Amino acid sequence: MSTQVPALLDGLVDDAAVFPPGSAPLPDAVAAHRRHRTSWYAGLVGPLLVPATRLPELAGLLGADERIAVGVIGDVPLDRLDEVRAAVDPRIRVRQVEAAVARRGEDPLPGLAELVAQARRAHDGPAALDAVHAELPLTFGLMGALDALAAARADGVPVAAKFRTGGVAAELFPTPAELAAVICACRDRALPFKLTAGLHQAVRHLDPETGFTHHGFVNVLAATLAAAGGAGVDRVAELLTATDPRPLVRYAEAGLDAPRPVWIGFGSCSILEPLTDLIRLGLVNGGFEA
Repeated sequence: MSTQVPALLDGLVDDAAVFPPGSAPLPDAVAAHRRHRTSWYAGLVGPLLVPATRLPELAGLLGADERIAVGVIGDVPLDRLDEVRAAVDPRIRVRQVEAAVARRGEDPLPGLAELVAQARRAHDGPAALDAVHAELPLTFGLMGALDALAAARADGVPVAAKFRTGGVAAELFPTPAELAAVICACRDRALPFKLTAGLHQAVRHLDPETGFTHHGFVNVLAATLAAAGGAGVDRVAELLTATDPRPLVRYAEAGLDAPRPVWIGFGSCSILEPLTDLIRLGLVNGGFEA
């Protein structure tokens, strides 16, 4: 049986298999990504995310006529990202670049200005990017950084915001109120955003291994749909807090046939975990080609 992924979930999950906690060897990640891209659920899957420093290794894993779309994660200084892109193997299409512009507590504007300038050059060059995602800490200077991103985007630069929703320390998990404020701030600026870390499961839950309460990606989906419909921060936070999947699924079901508003999606070291949850919740009809 062949099954299509609904429009609302198109490209929802970028393939971050090589990143923690999965930390798959790159050859294994590339082999698995090939399977994902030819599967019945291929519509759910975004590009393979690869650290900038590992692009030469990736090229060595491709067949002579093989092509692959990737998102490059900036593990090099911002001023070297242009150099990395210029040297990429022609079989690799860099769809997006993602880079942190500041640490927690630092002013994000200087790093953001540098990344936006690179995005402008990439947009005007021969190998145009779909997007450059600026990873912003949810601390000092956030709203000013969102204003700067929105202004650049209004000027035609393909930039978007990126935020962490988890990690190895409790302070890396934003509260529902903090994340709701970010979602509404992006909505108000017509600024797309991406999330990363901690979103493997559909519904908000306590992870018994880490002791941290993780956000659920279907919570985020429902919250974003509500925000796009005009809901305020309190209602958006309420949906992010929910542990009962039923109201979340109702929001998603009502919008399944339309593109996802504002939220670009999230990176996950597992594709099958979120897929399994979507099937379990009835948002995707599971099936396998004979």
